[in-house]
Amino acid sequence: MSEDLRTAAFTAGPLLLRPWHQDDLPALIEAYRDPAMRDRLWHLVTDRADAEHWLQVQAEGRESGTRISFAVVDTEHGGEPVGNVALKYPSPGSGSAEVGYWTAAWARGRGIAPQAVEALTGWAFTAFAQDGLRRLELIHQVNNDASCRVAVKTGYPLAKVLPARPPWPLDGHLHVREAA
Repeated sequence: MSEDLRTAAFTAGPLLLRPWHQDDLPALIEAYRDPAMRDRLWHLVTDRADAEHWLQVQAEGRESGTRISFAVVDTEHGGEPVGNVALKYPSPGSGSAEVGYWTAAWARGRGIAPQAVEALTGWAFTAFAQDGLRRLELIHQVNNDASCRVAVKTGYPLAKVLPARPPWPLDGHLHVREAA
């Protein structure tokens, strides 16, 4: 993987999307205290050890190019991470990848998720164009109305309903965006 992708960071309005680092541990632990996040995310962070492991997984994903995760920092409100967006790119050359994201409870309702997802989408289609990336998928459980709104707002129309499968107890929505 190129050094540019390992250290990639960019802005979107007042948001800075950058690699996660050790100083982000308190914000990460606090974000995962939210019951809504605990219901919607597969891997939980409950303490410092979990948070350090989560950061390590993000660093390993960046190094391998299989998961490029960005801390979403709102520079106008304290400068600490308020969310995460990630490009899950398990098979370079496959033409498709998955977008994932979350927003901390205290930062919801300010348009952070749509701005961050839109910024990641543009970056991904540019950064991986030569690898043939043409399709991004965004998946969420059917009861996550907020994620559905974010997907549609950022140009990811609903493509189909996916049947429930472990670890997810509910059906899911698959939203897709094609490269322009």
